[in-house]
Amino acid sequence: MEQTKNELSWGIRVYLLEIVKGLAATISRMLGNLLDRRRIPTICYPEERRPISIRLRAKHRLLVRPDGKPRCVACMLCATACPAECIYIDAAEEPDKTIEKYPKQFRIDLLRCVYCGYCQEACPCDAIRMDTGIYEITGYDRSAFFIEREALLAGKPMPGVPDVPLPKTLPGLRIGER
Repeated sequence: MEQTKNELSWGIRVYLLEIVKGLAATISRMLGNLLDRRRIPTICYPEERRPISIRLRAKHRLLVRPDGKPRCVACMLCATACPAECIYIDAAEEPDKTIEKYPKQFRIDLLRCVYCGYCQEACPCDAIRMDTGIYEITGYDRSAFFIEREALLAGKPMPGVPDVPLPKTLPGLRIGER
């Protein structure tokens, strides 16, 4: 009896050969991993950590001037650029006449944040950065995910990231210059 193009042989119809090939690949991989543990791509987290890129967008931080005041001038550009609307700023007048205003309250809601980095791109004073390296953010209630101004000012960059110093003059920081 002749086989036509549409008819498949019995061995192909039951996939017996393909099942044996798949099992052979699985068993060879399993035995190889059991005999040579260095080939396993698993790490023992949290004792071992994978090296992370310095370009990782992690938890936010606010930078400070050399005199200890926040670099932020409460221009609201970061809050305006944020697509998730998770940045809340309450501005106040600064007694120092070289600085127009400062953030009396600066709060970020991490549950709404999408870590896009638009806030640090929009900031003309380079006051906000996302380079702390902290990407494990946990809490028991919603209030743990609100970062206030003091916690943002206390943030440190992750090791290996250079903390670029503030230039001598920044456009937009001084008032009265037109």
